[in-house]
Amino acid sequence: KLVAFAVAGMLGAPLAAHAQTANVTLYGRLNIDFEIVNGRQPGPGGSNPNVTRLSSNSSRFGMRGTESLGGGLNAIFQIESSINGDTNAGNLGGRETFVGFQGSWGTFKMGSFLLPLDDMHPIFGNVPTYTTSILSTADLWSQGTLSKANGGFDTRPGNTLRYDSPAFSGLTFSGTVSMQDSSGATGPNTGDHSSELRHAYVLGGNAIYNNGPIQVGAAFESNQKLRGQDLNDTDVTLTGGYNFGIVRVAAMYEYLKYDTPSGDLKRNMWGVSGTMPMGPGTWYAFYGRAGDGRGSAKDGERVGGLTRGSDTGSNQWELSYT
Repeated sequence: KLVAFAVAGMLGAPLAAHAQTANVTLYGRLNIDFEIVNGRQPGPGGSNPNVTRLSSNSSRFGMRGTESLGGGLNAIFQIESSINGDTNAGNLGGRETFVGFQGSWGTFKMGSFLLPLDDMHPIFGNVPTYTTSILSTADLWSQGTLSKANGGFDTRPGNTLRYDSPAFSGLTFSGTVSMQDSSGATGPNTGDHSSELRHAYVLGGNAIYNNGPIQVGAAFESNQKLRGQDLNDTDVTLTGGYNFGIVRVAAMYEYLKYDTPSGDLKRNMWGVSGTMPMGPGTWYAFYGRAGDGRGSAKDGERVGGLTRGSDTGSNQWELSYT
């Protein structure tokens, strides 16, 4: 015990002095809602059941910090965990978690976090809905509710390196690469030994112009060999918004392409949105149209929610006041 106390005493002083140079912030959000959902089941004559449920959406609790290393260079870190307030569950470090460096040249970080494609969502204006649960525009856009193994984009893959540039007169750039390796826990968004052997990886990047009432963004994401050897997936998205003061309008366009055993499977999507402050909150309206699956793949070929053939498109609309 005496040795233990002596070691603790020697370590305590330098650790306390070290902590005084760091800026650490605790943050979080608890966002629980009560939902009544009505949906028709597949097949002719499918029932229309009502489902009542609680959803915890994008609730999270995190800790982030910055420490000066001198010469304008900072060390940064963040540990963000999901909080399922509806079920008393969660996932430690399961959200935006990274360590890196920051300086006048930009920001470099390593860890598990969303890719540059996700930065298009705030430009489109759906931040009032927290872009989660049944109000998420990603249900169609980028098939964002699906894992990488099932053809989804805009996920949070592990083993990721990311660089974000400083702003050049309102213009910024970002780039990422995610290795699908078997280090640590494996899963549909992090890779396993099979994906490691076939050298699967994810590339992503964006360019964003933000100046006054104008925001414009372009992004791409490419899943290389994630669903199998020689099966590559690509998403290209363009977004733009303009704030007129009383209302902000925005539009998006997406080109989606998958490799399949029978050929390529493609889809175009477009959407428009409006955001209008009123009283203590914000109105948000959205309409999106995901076109029919097309390309050289055979009819009925399917990746995630996208199927090759006529009359396979989808519409999504929503109206919310937050």
